[in-house]
Amino acid sequence: MYGTPFWKSNSNNAYNARDLNLVVGNTVIESPSYLASRYYETTAFYPIWYRYFENGFRWVAAPKPKLNYEAKLPYFRDETARELTDEDIKHQQLTGGRLEKLHKLSETEILFEAANTLRMGKDLLYLVSSSGNVLGAKWLQSVLGDEYRVHTTSAIYRSSHIDSTAMCLRPGLVLLNDTRVNETNCPPLFKKWDKIYFSDVAPTSAAELKFQNEVRDPLGYELESLGFQTNLHDMSSPWVGMNFLSVDPETVIVDERQTSLTKLLELHKFTVIPVRMRHIYTQGGGIHCATLDTVRESTLESYFE
Repeated sequence: MYGTPFWKSNSNNAYNARDLNLVVGNTVIESPSYLASRYYETTAFYPIWYRYFENGFRWVAAPKPKLNYEAKLPYFRDETARELTDEDIKHQQLTGGRLEKLHKLSETEILFEAANTLRMGKDLLYLVSSSGNVLGAKWLQSVLGDEYRVHTTSAIYRSSHIDSTAMCLRPGLVLLNDTRVNETNCPPLFKKWDKIYFSDVAPTSAAELKFQNEVRDPLGYELESLGFQTNLHDMSSPWVGMNFLSVDPETVIVDERQTSLTKLLELHKFTVIPVRMRHIYTQGGGIHCATLDTVRESTLESYFE
């Protein structure tokens, strides 16, 4: 196992495998989510990690948060007085009127999810957002040591995870969600890289919106009336359609509904493999989320020197 490039990968597939498991070189890092419902989620991968551990893999678990306080902090002083941004309005247009709920994270404990990071050889871009705090980035850098560099950004997306906002295609080329990212707030890390700006994703599917409105939301309200916490009201951002898997520097796997993205990538000479994932919006993640590269044919390089 070598380096951390974003291609030439053999993937172990499990739904949202990448959300809480971060593989960097020969190390797997279990990330500490702010959600109590995800507290034991990484244990589903232990049969794999034990096998890798026997073969020399380094296995690190971040400190388990106590979560005996309110980790989610209000994003707005008054939610009812929220002024909608262009992104909010576009979000509503793509989701039949739904609005993404936002919060901040406390800095009381180390809190982050692996999907907050974008790995590029010796460099990782970490999104400080509703699913990753500053302490999480600081801890991650301390664990990875001097061989890797953790860069932070908080300007490109207010909600969770980075892979509906920025996705690397090959060294020197990045796809950016132009609903959120522009030349003004683009991470300085990409200053010398070529950029493809895109946001023309297909709307959230009618079937999933129906399932959300008629099944998940009512169940969520019923659970809350009984005193339980639930994330049944949550849906993936409509831009999860940008959540593709880069197989090698010329090949990407894309959700078959994303015809505009497919045409754009083909225009840039990529071979696009369309696949069907019916529930990316209600089950919380796309193709990139559902795969986790662990064995790579590559060498560790720096793409920013």
